[in-house]
Amino acid sequence: MNNPTVVDLGPDLELGTIREFGPSRAYAGDAHLASGLTPDRYVKTHCCFCGQQCGMQLKVKENTIVGVEPWYEFPFNRGMLCPKGVKRYLQQSHPDRLLRAYEKDRHETSGFRALPYDQAIGRVAEAIDRIQREHGKDAFAVLSGASLTTEKTYLMGKFAHMCLKTSNIDYNGRLCMVSAGAANKKAFGIDRAANPWSDILGAEVVLVTGANVAECAPITTNYIWQAREHGAKVIVIDPRITPLARTADLFLPVKPGRDTALFNGILQLMIENDWLDHDFIERHTVGFATVAEQVRPWTARRTAEVTGIAEDRIRSAAELWGTARTSFLMHARGLEHHSHGVENVLSAINVVLASGRIGRRNCGYATITGQANGQGGREHGQKCDQLPGGRDLANPDHRRHIAEVWGIESDALPQPGVDAYEIMRKAEAGEIKGLLSICFNPVVSLPDNNVVRSALSKLEFFATIDFFLSETARYADIVLPGSLQEEDEGTVTQLEGRIVRINKAVEPPGEARADWRIIQDIAQRLGRGRGFEFDHPKAIFEELRLASKGGVNDYSGVTYEAVEEHFGVFWPCPAETPEGVERPGPQGTPRLFEPGSWNPIANGNGPFYFADGKARFVPTPHRGPVEDVDEEYPIILTTGRVVSQFLSGNQTRRIGPLVDHYPEPRIEIHPRLAEELGIRDGDWTVAESRRGSCTLRAAVVRTIRPDTVFIPYHWGGRKSANQLTIAAQDPISKIPEYKVCAVRLRRADRPPEYAAELEPQQ
Repeated sequence: MNNPTVVDLGPDLELGTIREFGPSRAYAGDAHLASGLTPDRYVKTHCCFCGQQCGMQLKVKENTIVGVEPWYEFPFNRGMLCPKGVKRYLQQSHPDRLLRAYEKDRHETSGFRALPYDQAIGRVAEAIDRIQREHGKDAFAVLSGASLTTEKTYLMGKFAHMCLKTSNIDYNGRLCMVSAGAANKKAFGIDRAANPWSDILGAEVVLVTGANVAECAPITTNYIWQAREHGAKVIVIDPRITPLARTADLFLPVKPGRDTALFNGILQLMIENDWLDHDFIERHTVGFATVAEQVRPWTARRTAEVTGIAEDRIRSAAELWGTARTSFLMHARGLEHHSHGVENVLSAINVVLASGRIGRRNCGYATITGQANGQGGREHGQKCDQLPGGRDLANPDHRRHIAEVWGIESDALPQPGVDAYEIMRKAEAGEIKGLLSICFNPVVSLPDNNVVRSALSKLEFFATIDFFLSETARYADIVLPGSLQEEDEGTVTQLEGRIVRINKAVEPPGEARADWRIIQDIAQRLGRGRGFEFDHPKAIFEELRLASKGGVNDYSGVTYEAVEEHFGVFWPCPAETPEGVERPGPQGTPRLFEPGSWNPIANGNGPFYFADGKARFVPTPHRGPVEDVDEEYPIILTTGRVVSQFLSGNQTRRIGPLVDHYPEPRIEIHPRLAEELGIRDGDWTVAESRRGSCTLRAAVVRTIRPDTVFIPYHWGGRKSANQLTIAAQDPISKIPEYKVCAVRLRRADRPPEYAAELEPQQ
């Protein structure tokens, strides 16, 4: 039904996104912003990109952000910023900024035309009402985002469950943290990093697996380097020699999709050499005997054969970890983006639990959150099976609590729906007829994205809220102009579990609105406005506090004032605790699982969030990738990030210095494989999978396994790595298997059509 072709956007809007970005025309020049203007004021806030949420000060002149200054007092980053944080301010004045609402023009060839905001809201409400009357409540779906403030994510869940009464809401954190979250709940009963990052500094061993921290979380790299300066040994596990791996004491180049086998082998060596904390295992865990029996066949030799890592390196890793007095293990998507991602994470947790090094100073475990609010965004109700406070939508007691806060009957709440990719499958099948999306660019970010494009084209109605016209927004019937992070306020929860404040620096330009206002405008126009009458993000947060009270993710004792005063508050932070139980201090709970710490689940039985207070060892049998190599497709493709780009690139591909640093995706290929295929550095190279193909320049490097190639995923259209990836999902978390699929490579006969766009402009 939708026409994805955008030819021209008319005189009111000239968006560079109607064509592929080249390095010189992806951004407005920043000379006027770097010309020594004296700002009117400085606004302390946080970066709009990754889950580290580094503190910064935005320099504001009138209603324009003209630069960034360090915020040295904020304890996490102490003024340090990565290249994305330094240049993030340049997007605010970009000429692509959506200043008005737009509708798909079905009678002209110009693609979109402007319309008044109020009329656009009316169109959205009319479409929702019609589709739900004709096809049922679940025929309309909502896709939300993990870069929104926690107030907005709470509101999105409430909007879907209470206003639309649809089961079908999910979010793009489905592509990021859900395997870690599911595994953490299975092992610990709670989904949060166990430690503040300051605990890294005193660890004797730091193990980083599936995380290119130097490029994706540079400030975390500084913590690791500081630990090394204090004598720590650093172990890195990755198919690529990442920048951190180059300086590591031990590098393990794991074959993609074999992580569980590696950790099973390490645990077996720990058992063989009695590098175990027997007292901790006995007092604080259950299930160790079952896991010990399951890993028994994983000898060092077998582990080496399966993982592609030399046996002596596996033994060295086990000894370094097993004999340390303090240690810190952290991972990111490289461990999680698999059809067995939950088992991968659990296998790493098993190694942590066997050592007993968790729940005390300088001993910890953490997941490196990817999106700005990857932690808070998965806590308060925008997941398909979730209610605020980390509650379960299918649990009658949890439903009653939230229904009481919202002033409705619990039976009025829908039952759990389906994940983000399944929403696309249902749209493709005609079961879902309408969609509202915010802060989500699935045409770039979902795997096998040719299916996604087809699904969006079959919708009867699609509306999106965004600040730039993304690749996905080009399929929309209505585009509503939303807000950049600096144009609104609220809270986010960064990767340590620290709730921090986002402070408003400037007003949204033109007819753009704060996203929470847009959602409430739709609810009001639908005639379903009760409960959607908030006048400020703080009012949303106050209701969220009530909704989360008594849940595992308890924010009830958190206030805006405390967050400002203490540079953040770590949840759980309850408003009150049972008699005789000490309430967490003003900073909440920085370190989980400490003996005697507040825990609403265990009732004093132990530090972990189960009734008996004990952590769970969970068996993790090795399962290979869904699609492995064969004669037809003999090479492994893995995907990931680069330092100067972020997620689907909808923001960073508009920031000139970042584009200049890494203007185009390249295929990283080992010299041995390149020689075999007759490919030289810089050659146009075709990568093909069973789902699609793309043509990119080769980057011949020695920092990748010879059986593996790497493509960053920040680009759309003909440069998209997700034309190749497979839509296989973990059965528990539903996370896609981005890190492994089978491809074949060949030198291109000719440059791709878009190559001409990359030539320098005269």
